[in-house]
Amino acid sequence: MRPATFDELVGMDELFQAGAPLAAMRDGSHLASIILWGPPGSGKTTLARLIAARGGIPFVGFSAVLSGVKEVRETLERAVLERRASGRPTLLFVDEIHRFNKAQQDAFLAHVETGDIVLIGATTENPSFEVNSALLSRARVVVLRALTPEEIAVVVKRALADRERGLGGGIAIDDDALELLCVAADGDARRALNTLELAAASAKERRITRAAIERALARRHLRYDRAGEEHYNLISALHKSLRDSDPHAGLYWLARMLAAGEDPLYVARRLVRFASEDVGNADSRALPLAVAAFQAYHQLGTPEGELAIAQCCAYLATAPKSNAVYTGFGRAMAEVEESGSLPPPLVIRNAPTRLMKDLGYGAGYRYAHDQPGGIADQQHLPDELIGKRFYEPTSEGEEAEIARRMKAWEKLLADRARTGRAGPGT
Repeated sequence: MRPATFDELVGMDELFQAGAPLAAMRDGSHLASIILWGPPGSGKTTLARLIAARGGIPFVGFSAVLSGVKEVRETLERAVLERRASGRPTLLFVDEIHRFNKAQQDAFLAHVETGDIVLIGATTENPSFEVNSALLSRARVVVLRALTPEEIAVVVKRALADRERGLGGGIAIDDDALELLCVAADGDARRALNTLELAAASAKERRITRAAIERALARRHLRYDRAGEEHYNLISALHKSLRDSDPHAGLYWLARMLAAGEDPLYVARRLVRFASEDVGNADSRALPLAVAAFQAYHQLGTPEGELAIAQCCAYLATAPKSNAVYTGFGRAMAEVEESGSLPPPLVIRNAPTRLMKDLGYGAGYRYAHDQPGGIADQQHLPDELIGKRFYEPTSEGEEAEIARRMKAWEKLLADRARTGRAGPGT
């Protein structure tokens, strides 16, 4: 059922608007190297074949997973000979081009430059990360999206009706079965057709029911790559949903990651990080709960331990938020980077030896527990940083009490400085 013409393409209209890279290639008026980036089953291989057919040039395709350097070199040598003989380039289609390393990708550069080949690479991974910059500068990136359930339905109905390539109209599908199939395909036309074929083979009375589709599906395959862009997209969605205090979205993205096979301990580690970065001292229970969820999963495993992670996820989403510790620590690290190894004031240095005492270490130190209000008015930052502030608590949750306490201490110290009163020393 692979489309034999551009007119049979489903869900591709936006790629062929006037001025779009593929518009001239569809018309056969211009050929250019491109990188097709899109999810499985969105039509990358089909597009490459149609472009070659419309341009009237040889098509050579291979997979970066199955092919090695030797095959690439032989293909490029044949492309050079073909161009010398006929003046036509070869359309070289490289499926999963991100699987090639930098050196292998570099092998295409000279031949793209000389026009021996028109390179069309296909990838499910973000080309910015997986395709080297030299190749990206010579090839336009075309982004393909997953097909919608409505577009999948067009593909399925065409397969049911087509007498030469499909099921020939001899089998029908119930409406609820079609709806389930189109949603469960998750934007992948190939998966939809494979499932349809399997369900049709076991259909009774030449009719595909919802139960037949459920049996054919077994379990939905979720689009996910634990080392690729989808991994980062989903953890970002989880983190930002929690930051925006949306427990519903937080639990959904958590479920998506776990259902797709993500390591639950990875998610638990991210929640521990979130507890410090985005909740901080606004809720002092958040970090212990996140650590407990990590430990609970480590001890219980799947599925029991996943509930602890879900509990933590919902708690963090609904907790008061503060990034004051996160930003304060960032300011402190930046200051250390800028000012280097500034020495501590003598008054707060330890003096375990006579020499150190003679040098003034600890001289005049005041023990905080002996001071009024339990706070000592002495220098703690290096001379160069006196007056610097790093931690500024917010008015959220428990941090509001921390802010009140800090202001009270500052007022107490200011009053002492104004009156000249100081508590007893050591």
